[in-house]
Amino acid sequence: MSMMEVPVLIAHKPAVQVKNLNFAFGAGEARSQVLFDVELEIEPGEVVIMTGPSGSGKTTLLTLIGALRHVQDGSVQVLGRELARMPHADQVRLRRDIGFIFQHHNLFSSLSAIENVRMASVLQTNGKARRNGRDSELLRQLGLGDRLAHLPAQLSGGQRQRVAIARALVNDPRLILADEPTAALDAESGEAVMTMLHRLADGPNRSTVLIVTHDQRLIDRADRIVNMVAGRIVSNVRPARAIRVCKALAQTKELAGIGESTLARLADRMRVEYRPQGDVIVHEGDHGDRAYVIGQGVAVAFKGDSTPREVPVGERFGRITDISHLLVDETVQAHTDLELYSISKEDMEQVLATDKDLEARIRRHYMSRQ
Repeated sequence: MSMMEVPVLIAHKPAVQVKNLNFAFGAGEARSQVLFDVELEIEPGEVVIMTGPSGSGKTTLLTLIGALRHVQDGSVQVLGRELARMPHADQVRLRRDIGFIFQHHNLFSSLSAIENVRMASVLQTNGKARRNGRDSELLRQLGLGDRLAHLPAQLSGGQRQRVAIARALVNDPRLILADEPTAALDAESGEAVMTMLHRLADGPNRSTVLIVTHDQRLIDRADRIVNMVAGRIVSNVRPARAIRVCKALAQTKELAGIGESTLARLADRMRVEYRPQGDVIVHEGDHGDRAYVIGQGVAVAFKGDSTPREVPVGERFGRITDISHLLVDETVQAHTDLELYSISKEDMEQVLATDKDLEARIRRHYMSRQ
């Protein structure tokens, strides 16, 4: 494998991938199934909120993703590792990359607020969070700067919850799993928590956040909303991402004037990818398997030794050779860090099958470039 191929593989790998997941409590006549054929993918840097009535299986799914329960039937891949049949020691190691926020705070009663947070960083071998003062910084951001030395018994329920949140985030985990993290918090504290979570999601580690909640105040801050009912995912929508993708698609020449419903179908099929500055995304002359639109950032494109041209937000590049019957016509490289929206052959074919006007428009566009 060449070094150039590595970022492509990373960009396409979900942080969480659940397939055909079933789970039940008990056995025999006492057996009660709580999850049914659950399918879910969460991308790095996404903030996903899971809603649904009590008893719908949300917390069970959360604990399976967090390697706190054993996978019975199906597949759960977390941070690139399959949890089904994973040895206990490997599960323990995986949990070090996960920040857990529970409804019950689980604080050490004999330790102060800052000591509770430091316990999490002490368990990490490098102790980086403790050395750089991140433990006290997080507590101050959560409004607990004057409570660092207080024991849990000296704190209110909401304050204890904020200590637990700081403890979960102190090591910049790659995955954050939260069960009703803002239930005991006022509006201002809840907003501070969501801002902090988004900062981690947008940061260099692109932390992935999955929140189980009934708190309607959080809905507008989610990249995606997953709704569970009776052990099944009944809806999976990306309001914030869909808006960003639709805006970018609306700027592409071949989609100018296309209907909002078609744009929405395209947006729902597109995958978000993040590419670092300098990454080569497509190569001239290759058989293309995805088409791309730039959502944020700037790329440069060139053919052979030609002078590079700028590829701005909203411009499409790359090709799906099996549809266009054309090879990739130019090399495209990230000039800055990029947020890209890409679509595969299979997903594009499904959209084209539902919109003959779009199909005809794209075929005319390709014919004009042959």
